[in-house]
Amino acid sequence: MIPWFFRFFSYLLASLIAFPFIATALPAYTQQQLQQGEAISQQAITAIAQGNFGQAEQYFSLLIESFPENPALWSNRGNSRIAQNKLQEAISDFNQAIALAPSEPDSYLNRGIAYEGQGRYQEAVADYNRVLALLPDDAVAYNNRGNAKAGQGNWEAALADYQKAVEFAPNFALARDNGALALYQLGKIPESIQEMRKIVRKYPMFADARAALTAMLWEEGNQGEAESNWAAAVGLNARYQDLDWVSQTRRWPPKVIAALEKFLTLQ
Repeated sequence: MIPWFFRFFSYLLASLIAFPFIATALPAYTQQQLQQGEAISQQAITAIAQGNFGQAEQYFSLLIESFPENPALWSNRGNSRIAQNKLQEAISDFNQAIALAPSEPDSYLNRGIAYEGQGRYQEAVADYNRVLALLPDDAVAYNNRGNAKAGQGNWEAALADYQKAVEFAPNFALARDNGALALYQLGKIPESIQEMRKIVRKYPMFADARAALTAMLWEEGNQGEAESNWAAAVGLNARYQDLDWVSQTRRWPPKVIAALEKFLTLQ
């Protein structure tokens, strides 16, 4: 399952207010320093919005030099590094953010994602458990823990987590999609296809659901509907034509990947 559900939190100076127990140890910043920091922070936000994570990383590094006690900066730089697949460097940043603010859930969530990227699923599950201990109704943490459990091959537990995510966030389309994929892996084919059709009906621009539905329908011999969904899927995201990407990055379940391979080779 796709793991990229990290969260940025509390930019720059606002986070100093959010963590008052740190404030007593903070140096006294001049108004000029604060204004310069805010300006760089806005540049980092713009870089993120534009998908320029390398530039965002550089901005966060500059901010960390000036405000090293700010946990949000370390965590946000870690996110920018995850987006560049610099996973071990990201983990180091999250470790520092956690040391500064051990009760802030986002750093655990984000470190869990980095662990997943390294295939360290048990450590990822442990971090998602920490998030849920702090935020018991966190739908993203449930979805991501489902991803990690899927990585361990525990599809029943993964499905339970995806369903819990949807319970807390009914419009969380990716969690619903992940749940339908897990149903297919567990051999619950009619339920999986029914759920995937509902997702496509509600979210017609959701390429992942259309591509998965293509594979499922092709396997069932429903060629016309399969090809119709495929045309929409690749029009939205051509990466679904790449089985390696679907398997290694998107991390579909093995049975859905096998069904997609049959479609791609027209078997």
